[in-house]
Amino acid sequence: MSQEYKTHLSLEVFPPKKDEEFNNVYQLLRDLNRLNPDFISCTYGAGGSRAGKTIEISSFIQKELKTSAVAHITCVGFTKEDLEKNCDALKNAGVTHVLALRGDRPQSMTDEQFNQREFYYATDLVQYLKEHTDLCIFGACYPEKHFESPNMEEDLRHLKEKVDAGVSSLISQMFFDNNYFYRFLDKAKSMGINVPIHAGIMPITTAKQLGTTVSLSGSSVPKELADIIAAYGENKDDMRKAGIDYAVRQIRDLREHGVDGIHIYSMNKVKTTTEICSML
Repeated sequence: MSQEYKTHLSLEVFPPKKDEEFNNVYQLLRDLNRLNPDFISCTYGAGGSRAGKTIEISSFIQKELKTSAVAHITCVGFTKEDLEKNCDALKNAGVTHVLALRGDRPQSMTDEQFNQREFYYATDLVQYLKEHTDLCIFGACYPEKHFESPNMEEDLRHLKEKVDAGVSSLISQMFFDNNYFYRFLDKAKSMGINVPIHAGIMPITTAKQLGTTVSLSGSSVPKELADIIAAYGENKDDMRKAGIDYAVRQIRDLREHGVDGIHIYSMNKVKTTTEICSML
């Protein structure tokens, strides 16, 4: 797909929470890799609770599937010593790309630990990685601003600092109204942010999923998507079809606008992700 279209395709997966489900993830990755993504990113939990699994999966993507892997690193629960160990493990696993994030505060973290943490923001992590490693660093961006920022202008200033610190590509938070993304791209460009920006797309296939997603991401819900939930939310099959169709129309419009990349938050759902890509 990446060779056929200018817009790049990438996917996000996560390590299963239960160890007994872990073996299934390799077949899932093989199936997703048939979609020819330009890269596959792999998440992990707050404070690096699944960091070892993230590296294991990323190594499989890189070495076995011969596809670029982007391993997430969240720094909120990390000391510099922890980070060095993590980076050494990434290097030994053959993983050369990371997505540098602040991450959520671990539930086990005390107020004292949180207030004395060594990395306050993702920019601090990016600066450290740039100075101490050879990793290629991706960063996150927020088309509707980060929920902690008072306004978009301040959020973009912080984003510019992060890019200047060493980020070579950005992946956006999910959004459901492309107009927000286009406005964000214009503002980012005017700030001198010129790295590739990949548009984050989350297919909404259940009504419950939308509620969870919005509460976590802060993304707004356009009337069209709210109407789909109202019309099909009670019917599992119809809701799934309508959600896939909505994501496909979003992606087609983004691609027609010549965006740098489409990053699908696959939620480890091979069938849904495959259907979306086949319709494109």
